[in-house]
Amino acid sequence: MSGGDAKKLVRSPSGLRMVPEHRNARSPFGLDEPPWVPDKECPRCMQCDTKFDFITRKHHCRRCGKCFCDKCCSKKVPLPRMCFVDPVRQCAECALVSQKETEFYDKQLKVLMNGATFFVTLGTSDKSELMVCRLSNNQRYLVLDGDSHYEIEIIQISTVQILTEGFTPGGGNTRAIGMILQYKVPGSEEVTQMKFIAGEDFSCNKKLSASWLAAMHKVSK
Repeated sequence: MSGGDAKKLVRSPSGLRMVPEHRNARSPFGLDEPPWVPDKECPRCMQCDTKFDFITRKHHCRRCGKCFCDKCCSKKVPLPRMCFVDPVRQCAECALVSQKETEFYDKQLKVLMNGATFFVTLGTSDKSELMVCRLSNNQRYLVLDGDSHYEIEIIQISTVQILTEGFTPGGGNTRAIGMILQYKVPGSEEVTQMKFIAGEDFSCNKKLSASWLAAMHKVSK
């Protein structure tokens, strides 16, 4: 799983990108660079309709590839989903989306990769196993380690249901205590279910587990 994690620096018309050497090692959260709207097909700003001329230059949004004037495409925002090394020029609409995603990359993904401990039950079994669950470094697999070992490819996960406790009819606070995960076994249409419950003993940090579950909920969206 980890052998193909090497990355290389490439230069595209949009900027420098640090990408996996092998395409099949790409993160499932990644996006391809969009084709740019050709200059000859864009005489006016695609946002404010300002006509381009010698003074009013055209700029392409690195996320959507559309053509804008400087006023409508002036923000430079990190775009980790396309592996850009530096912040890149984006239109206002795309910049807003990218800013929200940056928080996901900076916080939630790091929480998932650090891992947390759960009691894991496979299928209809009545036995659970204490396992450390984490996202792999290339973000492609959910790795579970205990007496057993599982690697679940993220793109094979079909359902993530977060389990909570503490709900009251009056609208009291709830907290995440576990999740039910369903995924397809590669090479078949069989669906497997796993149940994760935060542990009660001293070896399990329930606050860490709750943060991990909240991050997993973000991933599922």
